[in-house]
Amino acid sequence: MIDLNGKKILVTFLMHLGDLVLTTPFIHALRKAAPDAHITYLVDEKLKDVVLHNPNLDEVITIDKLGRDNSILALMACARKLSKMDFDVVINLHPNERCSFICAMTKTKWRVGTAHTVLRPFWDIFIQLDRTIHAADMYLDVLHELGVKELDHKGLEVFISEESKISAEQFWRDNGVFATDKLIGFNIGSAIPTKRWAPERFAQVADAMTAKGYKPVFFGGTMDEEFVNEAVAVMRTTPIVAAGAFNIGALAAALRRCDLLITNDSGPMHVAISQNVPVVALYGPSLVKLYGPYTKNAIVVTAVPPCMGCAGGMKHKCSDMQCMTRLTVEQVIEAADKMLSSRGEGE
Repeated sequence: MIDLNGKKILVTFLMHLGDLVLTTPFIHALRKAAPDAHITYLVDEKLKDVVLHNPNLDEVITIDKLGRDNSILALMACARKLSKMDFDVVINLHPNERCSFICAMTKTKWRVGTAHTVLRPFWDIFIQLDRTIHAADMYLDVLHELGVKELDHKGLEVFISEESKISAEQFWRDNGVFATDKLIGFNIGSAIPTKRWAPERFAQVADAMTAKGYKPVFFGGTMDEEFVNEAVAVMRTTPIVAAGAFNIGALAAALRRCDLLITNDSGPMHVAISQNVPVVALYGPSLVKLYGPYTKNAIVVTAVPPCMGCAGGMKHKCSDMQCMTRLTVEQVIEAADKMLSSRGEGE
């Protein structure tokens, strides 16, 4: 429908960490389809490390969506700045209000992709996101709808700077980690409360894996420190605590060192997958088909019997959270053993 090659393209996406990582196959496929295009990506400033060093991009522009740019005037100023850059095509990947508004106000020859309902009249080609397939494939489908037949990609990709690698290596040295140590990462937080497995259960798994000769490492942001502290307080052994220690780039570099990540459905899970780290993913209210690990190198653990309380849509609040409380320590340890065994066989 549009010949993208040789064009000046702006891609816009202002969602969360995991969502942004899930757009990286789209970026790879776009570059393959348009090798001579100039591709710019507009993203949230706090998440820029996800795409800043991606070789498939020519430029990354950021806005502080919940900070200094959290106003209509700031969004209009952003659109004016983008308009001066003379983009041939603007591709919007999510129908949230901020993205849609910026795209609608940015001068361009072609405005394509998805959009908020109110702003659809501004679009030259509106594409309804296919929410029946995995989110990563949903973004790739936008390219298909634009006429791209070959959707070549390499899965989730986060490219790491040398500075981030050095930061991660320094952290491991400071915490007495040696080349011979086997590490298992734990990511016990999630932005959505109903996705969180109990910290004391993570603690039991961490103690069990310590007994098997592994060093447990608790990752997470500053917002996860409370949950990590709860887990550490009831452990019989002493783990490495990395919560709040890394920016996104250094987190990706640090996760590379792990033999396995045991994690809730969360942004760091997708970052780990981008670094080819095996994953045991604990899923409750979110649909694995749409938002599960975008890799074959993972085991998803769910409650037995399953809870159908979120069949009509994921709940952010729940009185009993059976989808997570029925998920047992034994299930997680069994999945971890299976992943570690298969990793050993493949080496």
